[in-house]
Amino acid sequence: MNKKINFEDSIFILEARIRMIRDLLHLDTDTSLFYTQTMNDLEFINNVMEMLTTKFLENLKILDREVEADNIVETEWKYSQLLIEVANNSSPFSASIFPQMSATISKFKKDSARRQKQIDDSYVPKENTVVENGVTDAELNGLLGSA
Repeated sequence: MNKKINFEDSIFILEARIRMIRDLLHLDTDTSLFYTQTMNDLEFINNVMEMLTTKFLENLKILDREVEADNIVETEWKYSQLLIEVANNSSPFSASIFPQMSATISKFKKDSARRQKQIDDSYVPKENTVVENGVTDAELNGLLGSA
C-alpha cells in the first residue's frame, strides 16, 4: 500500500462517520440492531487513524505538514470524545447489555491517546515556535562598517 494518501479527504470521511455515530447515540433506536455495526465503525475509524498517523510520521516531506498534523490531531480528539460518549452511562450502548464493549472502547481510547501523543511529539505548532532574532547581511555589514 504505497499509494499516496490524501489526508484531507480521508479525514473528511472519518469525521462524517464520527458525526453519524454521534447522531445515532442521540436517536431512539433498537441498540441491538446497531451495536455490531457501530463497534465495527469505531474499529474502522481506529484502524484508519492508525494508518494516517503512521503515514504522517513516516513522511517528513508532506506539504503543509503542520496543517495536516493539526487536522489529524483534531480528528483524533473528536474520535476520543465519541469513545467517551459511547462508554458513558447515558449511552444507548450500555455496558450491562454489552459487557464486551468496555474492553473494546478502552483499547480504542488507549490507541487514540498514543496516536495523539505521537503526532504532538513529532512537530511543534507554528504558534509555539520561537522566532530567533537574526542579524541580516545588511545589518552585519553596517555593524562592521563595510557598507
